[in-house]
Amino acid sequence: MPPPNNDIPPDRKLRILMLHGYTQSGHLFEIKTKALKKSLEKHFPPAPKPGHLPQYPGGLELIYPTAPIRLETHDIPGHDGSSLDGSDGMEAYGWWRRKGDGEPYRYEGMERGLERIAQVLKDDGPFDGVLGFSQGGAAAGMVASLLEPRRRAAFEAAQKKGGMRYPDSFVQDSGFIEELVHPALKFAVSYSGFGASTHDLYQAFYEPRIATPMLHVIGTVDTVVSEERSLRLVEACVDGRGKEGGVQRVVYHPGGHFLPSSGKVYVAALVGFVREVLGGGEGGKGVGVAGEGKEERVEDMDVPF
Repeated sequence: MPPPNNDIPPDRKLRILMLHGYTQSGHLFEIKTKALKKSLEKHFPPAPKPGHLPQYPGGLELIYPTAPIRLETHDIPGHDGSSLDGSDGMEAYGWWRRKGDGEPYRYEGMERGLERIAQVLKDDGPFDGVLGFSQGGAAAGMVASLLEPRRRAAFEAAQKKGGMRYPDSFVQDSGFIEELVHPALKFAVSYSGFGASTHDLYQAFYEPRIATPMLHVIGTVDTVVSEERSLRLVEACVDGRGKEGGVQRVVYHPGGHFLPSSGKVYVAALVGFVREVLGGGEGGKGVGVAGEGKEERVEDMDVPF
């Protein structure tokens, strides 16, 4: 085991921004991912427990913000018209509203959604990665893109051709020079996510392609987000399908529009991806999954890539 790095604070944690799906909230997403959270805490424990990441001796922390756009019944296709905040106190939110009967869609309120995320990055950061479900998975790809070097220049070039402006909320004035509100992320994860609309407004998110390492988890019978839309985000990423000899970046599960948070193989895929991106497991010994005194390479498992 390498000697401890005295420059790393002993309470430093692996911090992940968790972005909920359309009609959810941060609180609801936290409830729905309770099993996943417990599994990740087991695989990324605080030091000196076996399997800990030396660069994150404090263990793991997940942050669950709520989107700013409160949805009404008419915002939800197929809703029966009943109240969204009935006796159970349920409320539904989105990062944006989709407008249009088909591609290319426009996204109403996207500026507000990105502004909320930028504020969380600024107030609660720094974060190491972002994980999102459905609309949150699409937003995860967007946020990873926006924080990359030279992305702002890509937006400025696209704006001259009718593309959207780089979000002002992601830029801050340090007093000497304008800089982004947060450093580039180390990784991003999308469950049932998708690439943004094919509308020219949004192409600067993906041209040039997203360089941040990204894992994509797709349901084989998802009827809400089609495989075609999910693969649009995959293809928008540099090395979207994974490098030869490394952990694959596209994982299929035999289900619909949900986040498989308790299945061992799907947790293993996520853990293996994060460990690969961050530089390995305990002692830096490659990509592994913490277990009973040993580590198993995720690509050796029965994972349905």
